[in-house]
Amino acid sequence: MPIGVPQVTFQNPGDEEESWIDLYNRLYRERVIFLGQEVDTDASNQLIGLMVYLSVEDDTKDLYLFINSPGGSVIPGLAVYDTMQFVQPDIQTICVGLAASMASFLLVGGEITKRIAFPHAWVMIHQPSSSFYKTVLGNFILEVEELLKMRETLTKVYAQRTGKSLWVVSEDMERDAFMSATEAQAYGLIDLVAVE
Repeated sequence: MPIGVPQVTFQNPGDEEESWIDLYNRLYRERVIFLGQEVDTDASNQLIGLMVYLSVEDDTKDLYLFINSPGGSVIPGLAVYDTMQFVQPDIQTICVGLAASMASFLLVGGEITKRIAFPHAWVMIHQPSSSFYKTVLGNFILEVEELLKMRETLTKVYAQRTGKSLWVVSEDMERDAFMSATEAQAYGLIDLVAVE
């Protein structure tokens, strides 16, 4: 049986009485954002909207992006990454379970020195994939060209933000490279492992 979204009390400034709001809305007010699903267009648009709104509301306080995601689509993920780099507040990224594929790209996209993973979290990098088997030959060739451009973009960002060479990152992305929190820290994907 699903538990639903818990309700918590909150008192708006100037209100005499508290009201009940859902837990996530309460946490948004504290600048805490969650990615707990696959990165798709809807999730991407929600994250972008929250980051922009909270940035406009106060551009001096950090945002906290908690990540527990299997990854997802490259284009929506790049849109979130670009927004993270665009908004004024620092984005602290925190991996609380799994940051795989595009989710690991968002994890590494947090403010350098403010990227964290919990002790039992896992991070996975790999090259972007596509559904070549579903397309005709002409589209296949175009899709491969675009996929190679995307892979190059992702590799460059990983290399820049981890301090690894392009060659090392490119080699490591050839397969699913799973890393524990301490291995992700040694690789440069995160800066700190949270203390138990």
